[in-house]
Amino acid sequence: MAEFFVAAVAISLLVICSLTQVRSDGSDHSETYRYFDLPFCVPDHVKEKKEALGEVLNGDRLVSAPYKIDFLVDRDSEIVCTKKLTKDEVVQFRSAVTRDYYFQMYYDDLPLWGFLGKVDKEGKADPRDYKYYLFRRLYFEIFYNKDRVIEINARTDPSSLIDVTEDKEIDADFMYTVKWKATETTFEKRMEKYSQSSSLPHHLEIHWFSIINSCVTVLLLTGFLATILMRVLKNDFVKYANDEEAADDQEETGWKYIHGDVFRFPKYKSLLAAALGSGTQLFTLTTFIFILALVGVFYPYNRGALFTALVVIYALTSGIAGYTAANFYCQLEGINWVRNLLLTGCLFCGPLLLTFCFLNTVAIFYSATAALPVGTIAVILLIWTLVTSPLLVLGGIAGKNSKAEFQAPVRTTKYPREIPLSPWYRGTLPQMAMAGFLPFSAIYIELYYIFASVWGHRIYTIYSILFVVFIILVIVTAFITVALTYFQLAAEDHEWWWRYVCSLPVPIISALSFLCGGSTGIFIYAYCLYYYHARSDMSGFMQTSFFFGYMACICYGFFLMLGTIGFRASLFFVRHIYRSIKCE
Repeated sequence: MAEFFVAAVAISLLVICSLTQVRSDGSDHSETYRYFDLPFCVPDHVKEKKEALGEVLNGDRLVSAPYKIDFLVDRDSEIVCTKKLTKDEVVQFRSAVTRDYYFQMYYDDLPLWGFLGKVDKEGKADPRDYKYYLFRRLYFEIFYNKDRVIEINARTDPSSLIDVTEDKEIDADFMYTVKWKATETTFEKRMEKYSQSSSLPHHLEIHWFSIINSCVTVLLLTGFLATILMRVLKNDFVKYANDEEAADDQEETGWKYIHGDVFRFPKYKSLLAAALGSGTQLFTLTTFIFILALVGVFYPYNRGALFTALVVIYALTSGIAGYTAANFYCQLEGINWVRNLLLTGCLFCGPLLLTFCFLNTVAIFYSATAALPVGTIAVILLIWTLVTSPLLVLGGIAGKNSKAEFQAPVRTTKYPREIPLSPWYRGTLPQMAMAGFLPFSAIYIELYYIFASVWGHRIYTIYSILFVVFIILVIVTAFITVALTYFQLAAEDHEWWWRYVCSLPVPIISALSFLCGGSTGIFIYAYCLYYYHARSDMSGFMQTSFFFGYMACICYGFFLMLGTIGFRASLFFVRHIYRSIKCE
């Protein structure tokens, strides 16, 4: 007999819309609670399913349901239990019906859903006249092929209701019916139903067309800018070659004029190296996740697989962060590499830990299943202590020992040149706005479906599209950062990686190439504000804090990852152009 588990009662204000209109434009993050938090029929022995790490992180708390379903055994109006609902229990059920609670169950790893009740609003203008009903009978329809379970559906009986409108004691008997039916669908294809019911459009070609249209537009703009940039660079090379053949006293201008300052090591080099280490690790993590997705590891309702992969791969790739940070830090003639490793380890995990502590406290206060058990927190701490930290240190030692001299094609002068005054549009914020808009426009269309999958608990299956969008995002981010770096150097501003502004009450450090690359993360967080107010129906402190808290961490991760891509592209570009000319 296949095991039958109840997942969690979930609240979603738009759940009716997303079920009856499968392609609704709205979605909502759901708060999840244990099934028996409501006064349902409790079996004599509640069996809890042992869950993997990813399932716990996903908020699954599976327990055995009070329904007995044996293979090929039909049941008709089987009584689960008869109980007297107290006034308080009636209030609980009415509140659940009002807020559109629905249950989620699993049978042989196949998910099924159903509402707890309904609100009768027909012909009633005043909400005080509404009638609230609780469904007391479930109808399970199960399809099988030989000895395999292929599909299961759960329907509620609209004619079998319990009126919970008034606060009074009620005698209630809960029942269920089971019907088995044969089907020709093979076991290998039983998951296709859930792929087809994902949040993506019915017609896959339309979705591909919209993505390709967006990507082609962005690539045309990028190609147009690249052509202009290459022409300008070619003219610069010809000009500087002619200058070398002219009189020696001819004054240099443009980016060649600052060749003695462009590779001057920046202040706060440890912070830059730590950011590059963390960004490189997150980029590696994203690449591995895409590889697993494309080979089919994250098939629909492989519960917790994504979260498990994120935790394990992040722990295993911490050595890459340590190696990258320590190696680059030592290239910049850094001395305290141990402190640099500590900064690298805390740069992303520190804010994530603080956010988690706050949000987990909120989840505990609301008694939601999003609150992690003490055992799971202990497992994560053990992974951090026994895997992440040692690999970070080993990577740092390897990076320190294998460091080479910083590859600068020109010599750096002893004293820096004065940077000329720049117009306002060459400031940090305008540059970030220009750098972030183009990459963001490449991923804008896909963002809604990702948000609906993460916060609306819908299914996302077309990872090939997402991978194409990610590649476009990387290419556009690299190019736009290179273009802005060139314009900055052409304006004889040599602080292309760090800018230290000390004239303000609080000193401001801005990595121009890093900020320009990572500014897409800020655009994504701005999209979060739009999504929250225009596309979702979230409300309440818990939903709001979870959404903005965890999205802040995700966007911060995008900032580090794309910032690293932008900086690496700019460093490669700057080395190339100064290697191509002759400088004294």
